[in-house]
Amino acid sequence: MSTTGEKNTARFGHTELPEEQQRALRKAVKWEWITIGFLVVSTFLVYLVLGNSQAMKAAWIEDLLSFLPPISFLIATRVIRRRPSESHPYGYHRAVGVAHLVAAVALVVMGAYLIVDSGIGLFTAEHPTIGGITLLGSTFWLGWLMVLAMLLTAGPPVVLGIVKMKLARTLHDKVLYADADMNKADWMTALSAAVGVLGIGVGLWWADSVAALLISTSILRDGIKNLRGAVGGLTDTRARTYDDSEPDPVGERIDSYLRSLGWVREARSRVRDEGHVFHIESFVVPRTWPRATLRRIEKARDACVEMDWKVQDMVIVPVAELPEEFLPGVAKGGSEYR
Repeated sequence: MSTTGEKNTARFGHTELPEEQQRALRKAVKWEWITIGFLVVSTFLVYLVLGNSQAMKAAWIEDLLSFLPPISFLIATRVIRRRPSESHPYGYHRAVGVAHLVAAVALVVMGAYLIVDSGIGLFTAEHPTIGGITLLGSTFWLGWLMVLAMLLTAGPPVVLGIVKMKLARTLHDKVLYADADMNKADWMTALSAAVGVLGIGVGLWWADSVAALLISTSILRDGIKNLRGAVGGLTDTRARTYDDSEPDPVGERIDSYLRSLGWVREARSRVRDEGHVFHIESFVVPRTWPRATLRRIEKARDACVEMDWKVQDMVIVPVAELPEEFLPGVAKGGSEYR
């Protein structure tokens, strides 16, 4: 039976999170709810002044798509708390990858659609019109409200992105990172839409379609980038950092530690990213078999787990020689970390 302390401890599956990650997770959940609240207001505001502008339409659709990453994150963080079961012996960490994939596919599909739609408008020389509106007894050009709406919704996502970027690094969360990365770039969408609307106002009919194309291209670029990362994670590519910029250094650290042990002649590991935590298989060649005692192996595993909170699902396999079939490019004296 769980104690009160265990109930209050945040976990990813059977992995108990350190205090720093627990705080980061609570903050991330809070900021994602704040993001959703902001998006509800901003999408409604932009919808009210949508008009016939292609750029405004693209910006509005991008706002709608911006709901996907925070919703995916919130759902995934609940699913991955489940402990491993007989049907899911590795736990539910892959829920993060699935959420990442769903959001990425939606971005790619909608980005491609908007590019085609905006391109057709530009090719057919479609001349969008923005009329006047009467508000509080005064009649003025609707475009001013469009520009104002874009300016009002441009700043908050940038702040949200900066905050969530730091939390994504702490949690090693690629969905949260993708969301933060999109938020940080939202000011460009708002600026493009505002320029497109002002272009209509001064008689440059093509400015609206060009702005819509720029926004659509941004959506598609985000989608392709996230799709590449999501598919890579689900197909067991080598574990990389939260932003996919480089291989995660934890594998090299573990190998260096294992090779430093007096009873180990050689060691190599393969690291698979399960979502937040890593599944690691370390193959070690003992100097002499009598020295590879169960106690030493367990002690080495405990030391590796202590290196990083993400190292929980780990096995150390004593072998006579490094298995080339499991360590491609490594077993013949090379090192995948060079």
